[in-house]
Amino acid sequence: MAPTKFTSLADAVFEQLENDILIGVYKRGDVITENELSLALNVSRTPIREAIRRLEQENLIKEISKGHEVVGITKKDIMDIYDVRLLIEGKAARLCVENISNEELEEMREVIDLQEFYTQKNVADKIKGTDSVFHDLIYKCTGSAIYQSILSNLHRKIQLCRKVSVSNSGRAEQAVKEHRELFKAIESKNADLSEKLMIEHIKNAKESIKGLK
Repeated sequence: MAPTKFTSLADAVFEQLENDILIGVYKRGDVITENELSLALNVSRTPIREAIRRLEQENLIKEISKGHEVVGITKKDIMDIYDVRLLIEGKAARLCVENISNEELEEMREVIDLQEFYTQKNVADKIKGTDSVFHDLIYKCTGSAIYQSILSNLHRKIQLCRKVSVSNSGRAEQAVKEHRELFKAIESKNADLSEKLMIEHIKNAKESIKGLK
């Protein structure tokens, strides 16, 4: 039982630190240490050490003489992520059409309804959350662990920028409309249209954040 508990704790610490870096709790250039993180999160240094190793692998931090410096996500990183998504997320939508179940279609419909509700109320965190769930559903329904892992990771890395983007009511409303059209294409089993609409959706999302700092 001990290894399972340790793995679970290490994963939880990694996810917390990754999220804190992506949303700006720890900013680019900040220095973090095992001891400080252990005290802040009230856990031993063993899961902290494992989390730091994984953050290094994700290029979110780098080792320096006095600890680890936060690298975070740069504007160029974000543009590169969108470029990669443009190459493969359309294919993910096509695979989704081929594999999605009726139950998953209904779940997707409910997520879009929720996103539309939160968009009307202008609740940025909830808009971002439902946006993530919508895309995660598509990744899951590809039936490919590789697609799901790669795309979920990329989507998570642009979390902060997406939050700013969906705070723009015009873009948020447009995103819901794009999701709705994409859902209809998936529901009707139109793989060509689903791929086309997904690529257009990613292009529009990329354009919406180009002017952000």
